[in-house]
Amino acid sequence: MNVRRCSALFLEPCEIPRVDLASLLQGGDGMAYRTEIRAWTGHLDGYRIVTPEQAAWLLQCSAERWQPVPEAPADQALVASLLALGLLVCDTPQDTHAERIEREDQTLRRSYWWPLAAVHHRQSRWQAVDSVADMQRNQMVTPADLQRTLGPAPPATLDAVGTGPALPLPAVPADALHQLLARRVTCRNFDTQRALPLAALSSVLQQTLQAQGSVEPVAGLTFLKKHVPSAGSLHPTEAYLLARNVDGVAPGLYHYHPVRHALRRIEPPGGVLPSAQDLLAGQHWFADAPVLVLLVCRFERSLWKYRNHSKVHRALVLDAGHVSQALYTAATAQGLGAFVTSAINERDIEAMLSLDPMREGPLAICGLGWRDGQKTTAELDPNGAVWPVGG
Repeated sequence: MNVRRCSALFLEPCEIPRVDLASLLQGGDGMAYRTEIRAWTGHLDGYRIVTPEQAAWLLQCSAERWQPVPEAPADQALVASLLALGLLVCDTPQDTHAERIEREDQTLRRSYWWPLAAVHHRQSRWQAVDSVADMQRNQMVTPADLQRTLGPAPPATLDAVGTGPALPLPAVPADALHQLLARRVTCRNFDTQRALPLAALSSVLQQTLQAQGSVEPVAGLTFLKKHVPSAGSLHPTEAYLLARNVDGVAPGLYHYHPVRHALRRIEPPGGVLPSAQDLLAGQHWFADAPVLVLLVCRFERSLWKYRNHSKVHRALVLDAGHVSQALYTAATAQGLGAFVTSAINERDIEAMLSLDPMREGPLAICGLGWRDGQKTTAELDPNGAVWPVGG
């Protein structure tokens, strides 16, 4: 049997604090620390704790060349322990665990992720997180809570940049676009009784995600033209819709096709959909939207061109941001409320859509619908564009 190290691995020496009564009695700060070595990878969820001996063995092991298992019993024991942790891969897997590890590592190798980005993406995904409950438990809900817990915030603007007097810019009368953008206020109060018209949903999707044209410069390579920019014109962002109250659309999960401008229903594993609030990590003020738009990135589409590129993950996140802003604007033009959030349970969405997380993954959720007549949850609208000032 031959082994090699997994393709993306980072070792973090982490200091774990604990209360030390002896230190406190001797006039110290009462804290002691132990060092824990955490191994983070791009093919496993969560870190693995390794010993200094295991860490040293990993550092001398190649990620590209297969090498035979050494004959020394101590080294064989280290190899066996690292195989069990999934940090080493063998060329002849003997059980389902080893087969899964080898398969996941192969998927990552074929995906051309920059290793740091692969580890960041894999390890920053949430599962079954209730961010609202976390905020309440930590008393981080109101602005006063934030300031009391975190101290003074950095200033909203930079006033001491540059030298010399400021040059005032001429005031320009507000045009239609300015007035439209002024009404773009994140909606946290949706009307649960009023269905979203299908025509309004179709219009928003047409203006944001529908392909307005295409070109095939060589056989098998197609570029789409949309109303939003995309790195390399690759447009890796797919839209999955969780329809809950849309006229003419049965409640359920759908995929949006940007060329056909059509929805196709998807049956989730087991036939049961998670609640919108679970997908939104507990953000109940967004869960009432009649339709959620799940922005899922097909990483392999962009990594095909930008292989092992240190900037590609930023570009993919920017792509989702472009879509969300366009969706906000299009929804506002229809008189609708909208939102976008990246505080989502990615791993639960992946399970619902049967996604391989290193090939396809959710980056954000948008939502739209009619705004409720009553403001029960605060919205940031200081100019009173939607809600009367003081109301």
